[in-house]
Amino acid sequence: MPLYVYKSLINILTFPFAGFNFPMSTTSAASTSSAEQVAGNGDLLTEIFLRTPVKPLLRFRSVSKRWLSLISDPHFCHRHARRSSASVSGVLLGLPNSNFDFISFDEKKASEPPLRSLDFIGDPLGVKVLQVCNGLLCCSTVRSLGTSRNYYICNLATRRFSVLPPPCSSGGRDTVFGINLAFDPSKSPYYSVICVRSCEVSISHYQIEIYSSGTGDWRLSGKPFRAPFDMVFYDGVFWNGAVHWISPSGASLYFGIDEGRIDTMPPPPPGPGGWGKRRIRHFGESGGHLHIIEIYGPRTTQFVVYEMERDYSNWGVRFSVDLDKVIAAFPEITQNYLDAHDLYYYAYNVLCLIRGGGGNGEDFSLLLQIRGKIICYNIKDGSFKNVYDVAHGNPPALPRVKASSLIGCLEAYPYMETLTCV
Repeated sequence: MPLYVYKSLINILTFPFAGFNFPMSTTSAASTSSAEQVAGNGDLLTEIFLRTPVKPLLRFRSVSKRWLSLISDPHFCHRHARRSSASVSGVLLGLPNSNFDFISFDEKKASEPPLRSLDFIGDPLGVKVLQVCNGLLCCSTVRSLGTSRNYYICNLATRRFSVLPPPCSSGGRDTVFGINLAFDPSKSPYYSVICVRSCEVSISHYQIEIYSSGTGDWRLSGKPFRAPFDMVFYDGVFWNGAVHWISPSGASLYFGIDEGRIDTMPPPPPGPGGWGKRRIRHFGESGGHLHIIEIYGPRTTQFVVYEMERDYSNWGVRFSVDLDKVIAAFPEITQNYLDAHDLYYYAYNVLCLIRGGGGNGEDFSLLLQIRGKIICYNIKDGSFKNVYDVAHGNPPALPRVKASSLIGCLEAYPYMETLTCV
């Protein structure tokens, strides 16, 4: 058995597990003997592995065929995923060159990215990320004229992936408006993929198909339904057993996967100036809750984070945010050549709302991208710090352009390690 395995098991054995009396020893020889005993006990070994992070488990797979079989067993992978389903270790940054970088929540560890690219998929046309959900990633071929698009589900920790069969029952002639990943390891080892496509009823109607990793095929769900023309189906959010979509004009829908039913969500309360001044800065899930950030008018440094009730009765105010101190500390955010009432006077992007990013697992933080930097802002106490320097230069300042055009637009994905089979 490799030396690092002995050391890992000995380190694990120095901590008591509730309900188990593992052998302890104060001598190196006795500890090694204890590790050997545990390594030969399947039940104890399973309990240890369930409490072991994903990264060392991936190394342990090479120890023996028995360990490989145990760690790769779908039932074990599901049990491990259920224990670690809420453990977000950092944020994976999608860079403009299709590579990745990483912001770790653990300041004591180096923030080496878990992977640099998705080249291991081997698609000759390249791939782009569509969505990340509880440790799994959905991506697709970078489509070019005259080529079909493949869809992939990847486990970023294990670097294993599967290719989805074509989603449209009509043989690929329909337009796909959105592909959304739904995965809750606390309830099932299987994931679902929700496809919203066109249908023959009319151009204002849509059809939903669902792919289940449990069955390995697609099925129609429900009848064709109407939706606003500007509904953003390609950017759905999975929460509360449903996929949620929003429209810039104020409408919002959600699809309950188990029920197979489309319903509407109430809109957040309109701000000053009504819906005409509405700008959505963030829509996503964090800490088991669905959040939206909307900004009205020119005071873009002061806004409210809304949180949806689980019964979909209303959006409640969860946080009030004031970024004036951030603006003072990073004056490059202010575009002084513009009028102070201009919508783009402050140039920043809200990359994501995350739980635990401020060093406390219960705190919520905002990741804000400004020119050349990413700032982590702790909503609870108003503290902030620079957590990432953009290595590449920024485009020159141009009058009246969106923040995404002015500072470049990175993508941020909550990252967690999982053994979930794909």
